[in-house]
Amino acid sequence: MTSRDLERLMWADACEMLDRAERLRRQFFRPASGAATSVWEPPVDVYQSADTVWLVVAMPGVSPEAIEVSVRGSELVVSGERALPAVARAGSVRRLEIPHGRFERRLTLPPGTYRLAERYWEDGCLFLGLQIA
Repeated sequence: MTSRDLERLMWADACEMLDRAERLRRQFFRPASGAATSVWEPPVDVYQSADTVWLVVAMPGVSPEAIEVSVRGSELVVSGERALPAVARAGSVRRLEIPHGRFERRLTLPPGTYRLAERYWEDGCLFLGLQIA
């Protein structure tokens, strides 16, 4: 491999990393349609067993009581708000990487009919068990 080939390979890797970072940024920070505040989407893992689809929604710092969950047909909607912690309101913000404000996550489920069978909160994550009817 020539030094020119190595340079191109390194450049391609750097561009791919920048693209990946931009996709992540767009995933977490989206302007709300018709609203002045930011809307972010929490990351979700989806698992499926024979009769249940499990979703794990990561939302550190969100109060479980502030989360709304609805299943409409084959769409699941998880929404709520993550407020800034009190320490952030007491001074000036130097760095802000954890998303806050209103959030909403919409997921299209595999074909079928679902009902919310289980919901619990653990280690900053919302666990949802959707029973397949």
